[in-house]
Amino acid sequence: MVFNPFSLVSKSPTNPQPALKTNAFDVAELFDGPLAVNISDEQDAAPLDEKLRQAYFWIVNHAIISPHYDIEYNDAAPAHFSVGDNGSTLTFPSAQSYSSYVLLPLLTFATRSKCLFVGGPGRGKTASAVLMGILAGYKPREVRRAMQHGHPQLTIADLLGNPLPSDLVAAKSMDDIQIAWRSWLPMRVKIIDEYNRIPTRTQSALLTVMGDNYAEVLSHIYECPDAAWYLTANDDAGGGTYQVIEALRDRIDVIVQALSFNPRFLNELLLRIEENVKPEDVMPAELIFSEEEVDRMVGEVRNIEVPEAVRRRIEFFSSQFELFESAGEQFEYMTKDTARLSQTDWAQIVAADEGRDRLQDLGCQTVNGLSVRNLMTLLKFAKALAYFRGGSTVELDDVRQILPFVLNDKLHPDPEAPFFAQAQNATKRVDRLSWLRGLFDASNEEYDRLDLDRTDPVGDLASEFELGLHGLSEREVRSRLSKIERLVSELTKGRKLYGPLYDDLLKCKYLHQRYTNYLQWLRSR
Repeated sequence: MVFNPFSLVSKSPTNPQPALKTNAFDVAELFDGPLAVNISDEQDAAPLDEKLRQAYFWIVNHAIISPHYDIEYNDAAPAHFSVGDNGSTLTFPSAQSYSSYVLLPLLTFATRSKCLFVGGPGRGKTASAVLMGILAGYKPREVRRAMQHGHPQLTIADLLGNPLPSDLVAAKSMDDIQIAWRSWLPMRVKIIDEYNRIPTRTQSALLTVMGDNYAEVLSHIYECPDAAWYLTANDDAGGGTYQVIEALRDRIDVIVQALSFNPRFLNELLLRIEENVKPEDVMPAELIFSEEEVDRMVGEVRNIEVPEAVRRRIEFFSSQFELFESAGEQFEYMTKDTARLSQTDWAQIVAADEGRDRLQDLGCQTVNGLSVRNLMTLLKFAKALAYFRGGSTVELDDVRQILPFVLNDKLHPDPEAPFFAQAQNATKRVDRLSWLRGLFDASNEEYDRLDLDRTDPVGDLASEFELGLHGLSEREVRSRLSKIERLVSELTKGRKLYGPLYDDLLKCKYLHQRYTNYLQWLRSR
């Protein structure tokens, strides 16, 4: 029998872990009764997180040649090597680590999110996207034909569908017209190749499909299913034919860079030529996910727990960036978004922002803060990474590893910030992933210095409030109002205003207002 390396699928546990337990409530259980049907033996034998890892290792070993293990984990001290005149560090991780170029598309598949591949031509961006379509159960030819190719003449009709010519002639109203919808709209994996070559008007139609899951032509609506999206661009910094509209860029959840090919793996390319093999045509059947399996996997990812200690560090990190004290007079409007909306010269506002240490303040490194969508995406992908690694809870390292890919195009650096003027930080003007990971590390160091795991008076007030207001007396409410006011006096006494303090003070104001409203209700009785 001829050995076929492309048929190899790992049969042993790829990352041995205790089986995940789900505490999810399913309303269908109410109707199952005492003789409810158990999960099938097949499901027990092949957990979906293990199947996802099997798919990862098959792709990284046999399909996408990506020896770049840039998502690093350690369970012991890693080996470090200093290389070159600049003393660059080569790290050998001590625990199972991963290639972002393969892992991020898989996590996008597992969460039905949106992933952008960026990199030069011929680096496998489109091939990687095609593999995700095959993983969802579509035939290679079906995936290739359904792929949308961006070009300057692409119209909305080309993208979504055309009205039937006979209906246009005979119709007396719009309702009489039928639309021949494009075949890619109902697919669970959608691929847009070179999306930055699509005309601006057609981008707006694409935005509707990506953001709201429906297509519209001549007032006719086609409802699209939830899907994983994969977009490609040779250069996402303006190198396309058209500028990508901001709202469309904002819908993209993660960005992954196609790194250069390592010629030491040329034998892999030679094998494919000699055997006339394309990896997307020989994916093993046992790796393919059914629609029901993907639905179940999305639910299992959602059920991964984010511990309070990890959530607090995410809160502290995200608090660093929005404050801009000189942008507003009223406390609530002292934000970078206020400055952006004013259209005032950025340098002029920065010059007026005095008093803080602009080198130490992390917020001074960026020109914007984080949106609700950014934070939800970060939490979702942190859950997905923990799930992929076989865990039941998100670890701090999961957040640290995934954060740069989520915020790559969302948190924008200020190139004029003092931080980037330092010689040791010059490379971070270019290497945005390292810059973002460094920001998170610096935030965690400050969090530890302030000992916020053990000392969080604002969090204590919030926990007390979350117990509820029912049954509180007027005397107790007044006592809590006084407690909030005393804490604010302590927090602001002789201290400069930084992002985390700004958000703590707004939280105190919120709690104070809730108690004030409740006190008025008590009096009205």
